[in-house]
Amino acid sequence: MSTQAKSRPGARQELPADPSWAWEETRWRTIVNKVRAGRSLAPEAWKDGARVAVALSFDSDHETWVLRSGGDSPAGLASGQYGARVGLPRILRLLERHAVPATFFVPAVIAQLYPEEQRAVIAAGHEIGMHGWIHERNSMLPEDTERDLMLRAADVLNEITGRAPVGLRTPSWDFSAHTLGICREMGLLYDSSLMADDEPYELLEDGEPTGIVELPVEWIRDDYPYFGMDRQTGIRPHTPPESVLDIWRAEFDRAAEEGGLFLLTMHPHVIGHRSRLAILERLMGHIQSTPGVWFATHEQIARFVKSGANE
Repeated sequence: MSTQAKSRPGARQELPADPSWAWEETRWRTIVNKVRAGRSLAPEAWKDGARVAVALSFDSDHETWVLRSGGDSPAGLASGQYGARVGLPRILRLLERHAVPATFFVPAVIAQLYPEEQRAVIAAGHEIGMHGWIHERNSMLPEDTERDLMLRAADVLNEITGRAPVGLRTPSWDFSAHTLGICREMGLLYDSSLMADDEPYELLEDGEPTGIVELPVEWIRDDYPYFGMDRQTGIRPHTPPESVLDIWRAEFDRAAEEGGLFLLTMHPHVIGHRSRLAILERLMGHIQSTPGVWFATHEQIARFVKSGANE
């Protein structure tokens, strides 16, 4: 059958060689239970009685968004360099004006390209977490390769910043069946790549509590789906900044009403443009005008909820 025939409406489609509907129950249960949300770690109140916790994070992907796929386009690399050259300095100045701490997740290759950037982030009182070696896709890697890259990435960040990272955000939130086991081997405190809740929770592996805190993410609270641009694909920025501000403000307001966590994921080469950073500053002003807010790094939040769970 031709490719065209397969794609025509009503054309007969070839069945997959190993269809999921034919799996034995033990197989799909094993897959589902490999990495699972365990007990909630949401506290009754946040530090010093705060009503809501706010965790701002920036994934400093820079040039790795091109390098990860073997790309070498100077045009693509330039758009990534914008994050280091313009976006991140603007972000650091904004955070300093508002006296707000944040967490930066950094691929090891970027840390090596911009070591002084990482030292400046640490010197300003922010946290640096792991974000892969070259923003690779974990689920495409053999287990040994994934482990090697994670260990090497941790060593690079430790060497450059003088601080061993305690948390991970997998590149593109691509969490493989082996990632959690490697996190446990490394003794990491937390991960921030999964989406099973709005509030912090403990990760289970094969039904076993791991002690690792999950600080959940969500595409709604990420800048790239709204502003991402790739001229080689259909990915185009199509959301006005004001609309994104409305969405993020509503997410924060409801988190504050529920006494929960508001975690925002951004990228210096995306959010760092003028009109976009303007909405982040307005959002921060709105948050700071709300009573009972605790701004914290991911590490601070993970340690707080974990200590409360052990009392």
